[in-house]
Amino acid sequence: MIRTQSAASLGALILLFSLTACTGATGSGVAPTAGSVGLGADADAMLAEFDIAAPTDVKDLIEELQAQPLTARPDGLMASVRVGELLLSSGDDEVSVPIPNDEFHLSVAPYLDATHDCYFHSLTTCVGELADEDLQVTITDDASGEVFLDDTVTTFDNGFFDIWLPSGRDLTMRIQDGENTAEVPVGTNADDPTCVTTVQLS
Repeated sequence: MIRTQSAASLGALILLFSLTACTGATGSGVAPTAGSVGLGADADAMLAEFDIAAPTDVKDLIEELQAQPLTARPDGLMASVRVGELLLSSGDDEVSVPIPNDEFHLSVAPYLDATHDCYFHSLTTCVGELADEDLQVTITDDASGEVFLDDTVTTFDNGFFDIWLPSGRDLTMRIQDGENTAEVPVGTNADDPTCVTTVQLS
């Protein structure tokens, strides 16, 4: 979920392939469903172990975990956003929560000097360089010219901002910080990353 300038302020690299984000491009093969998606009893139970009151919708959970201050991140919980699912992991336990199949969750961490490789975004471990930064972001559909976002957003404490986009699109994203600008292609197809850390502002 995007934080605009008017919204209230909400208060590392992990390379374990099977558990978290910032990894390669293999998913778990779970078939997503359309519409609002609940978490399920297994996910609720796992979150309860970390004193997280489970919301009723996967989109709300993604927003809640992404918005956590770095100091409040749950130790031992991995939450990896894949195409079509949110993968929760704790120890040897793993739970998949479907994401609506017509939506794509994209997390973006622009940078000036330092970044990290990332493919699937981890809500609980990935950290970008520019925390709590106001950015002007425009995202446009390459085929139709439709503008999905043209607004000022504020990165979370982990240096990322989020946007939900329709799946199956090829897009162009332009980011400005007042002094620097970057423009990059992004996609929301089945083989596209949910984590973009390659946008260097210059």
